Amino acid sequence: MKLLKLILSTSTLLLATATPLVGADDSDPALKQAIESRSAADKARDDARHPAQTLAFFRVEPGMTVAEGLPGGGWYTRILANYLGEKGTLYGVNYAERMWPMFSFATEDFIKKQKQATANFDNTVKGFTDNGIKARGFTFSTVPSEISGTVDRVLLIRALHNLNRFEDSAGTASQAMAAVRAMLKDDGLVGVVQHRAPESADDAWADGSNGYLKQSVVVAMFQEAGFELVAESSINANPKDQPGPNDIVWRLPPSLDGSDDDPAKRAAMEAIGESNRMTLLFRKSS
Repeated sequence: MKLLKLILSTSTLLLATATPLVGADDSDPALKQAIESRSAADKARDDARHPAQTLAFFRVEPGMTVAEGLPGGGWYTRILANYLGEKGTLYGVNYAERMWPMFSFATEDFIKKQKQATANFDNTVKGFTDNGIKARGFTFSTVPSEISGTVDRVLLIRALHNLNRFEDSAGTASQAMAAVRAMLKDDGLVGVVQHRAPESADDAWADGSNGYLKQSVVVAMFQEAGFELVAESSINANPKDQPGPNDIVWRLPPSLDGSDDDPAKRAAMEAIGESNRMTLLFRKSS
């Protein structure tokens, strides 16, 4: 019965027309400057990732405290560090350390590097800007108590599929959602960009292990954790990406996994472009 109510309420949210929120827009000179000042390699992906429109949709503004989930190689971090400015704060939030060994490819050296990346996040940010922004790294299981209720925005950009993938066996998504809710201010927002699975896809295939999640699953995940969907956007949609039951998201650019020795397949994947992505905005339920 609980699951049925959750599915019905999720469907209602997906059908509802959200009221746009007032905040930053993608013509903000400071945002444009932060984006234009990056390397050519970073800017080469702007047409697929739409950073200005995405951050404007998430209502990110200079001076805010922002937590970036899975900052990874720093593509969004470089924008955020320069845009938030000297009055801003940027947290890099990584997987709980217990999660890394769950990946079949994770060697001891790989796990060590992930832990170091989390611990050194502040120095990484200093390498991107000298504007004096405050920065700190931690994991979803080690959110400092003093951060509770202080964060304006949490950004989860392509960060949910593995959390959902290991939820049944290890509760990874539930733990992360609880951490997100705890760190947010009462009026804080969570911005999500996630590879979108067709709603008709097999649930086992769309559990996150192939990179894709159904939007209904993502909304239900947040609703169960005490959030409500307030807006959705097609900013990062790509209708050319129609994955089949044996497809992984990494077959597409920039990874092009499986196309190394097949020029025709590579060309076909490049013609599709990067993945079809949902872009969603959540806030705490009252």
